[in-house]
Amino acid sequence: MANNEESRGLKSLFDWFANRRKSTNSNLERQEREIADGLWHKCSQCGVLSYTKDLKANQMVCAECGHHNRVDSDERIRQLIDPGTWKSIDDHLRPTDPLQFKDRKPYSDRLKEMQDKLGLVDAVKTGLGEINGLPIALGVMDFRFMGGSMGSVVGEKLTRLIEQATQRRYAVVIVCTSGGARMQEGMLSLMQMAKISGALQQHQDAKLLYIPVLTNPTTGGVTASFAMLGDIIIAEPKATIGFAGRRVIEQTLREKLPEDFQTAEDLLKHGFVDDIVPRTQLKNTLAQLISLHQPLPTAPNMALWESMKLSHSVVE
Repeated sequence: MANNEESRGLKSLFDWFANRRKSTNSNLERQEREIADGLWHKCSQCGVLSYTKDLKANQMVCAECGHHNRVDSDERIRQLIDPGTWKSIDDHLRPTDPLQFKDRKPYSDRLKEMQDKLGLVDAVKTGLGEINGLPIALGVMDFRFMGGSMGSVVGEKLTRLIEQATQRRYAVVIVCTSGGARMQEGMLSLMQMAKISGALQQHQDAKLLYIPVLTNPTTGGVTASFAMLGDIIIAEPKATIGFAGRRVIEQTLREKLPEDFQTAEDLLKHGFVDDIVPRTQLKNTLAQLISLHQPLPTAPNMALWESMKLSHSVVE
């Protein structure tokens, strides 16, 4: 009799564990399905699950640990530009394959594959818009398109953007994220570094403001050119910023580098960037900087400007 009761008790205990395991597996499957369906997002840094809608409302910044998730160019434009003011420019420019480059597959096939998958023409979007009512010329790189690499079209679009900004006397903001120059275009890609830098020099000569925003990652030829030529250089928290890769540098120097090497915080400490701004504060920070650096009126309006200053001093 005792053996039967013990047997029934053991069986019920096994059933309890089996049901518990089944329930746990069911919950895990549901959780994985919800993550796969895009309802939830698991932070790659702290592992906390966030409701995707809430995460987007916080500009893809983890509310638990502050990790800045990567965002695409469309989302970045929505975050920065006032609704209804964005005007995209030079969308007709499309990359070609001038070198007939081929590795595992032809470069032309890679371009078509990326364009079909992402709905992008190349790794940058450029346009004119407003930030808190202030006019701006904005370029946003997209890491999804071949690692945000800088090819001829990326260089041409950024150059034309800067030239338009100089003509209109707008401030320029470029949100940088890139693995560097695009190897499939060889020397034509490297030439873009000088071309963009030349346009920025003309913009600077006109006494206009240029602010690069360095996001994770910003490396290679982009870092070696326009990403570091800003009047004020802003970085996102913990962004990887550098020229050569960490492993290449360690193998060249034959020594171990610090853990925070090539981070935004390390660059700020050594004076390579001017400030680290969380994404949730970026729009207002940019608007404040642009408002503080509004250009003086051109020559025909200078008399009016002087009269306004005179009347203001009389009132005081």
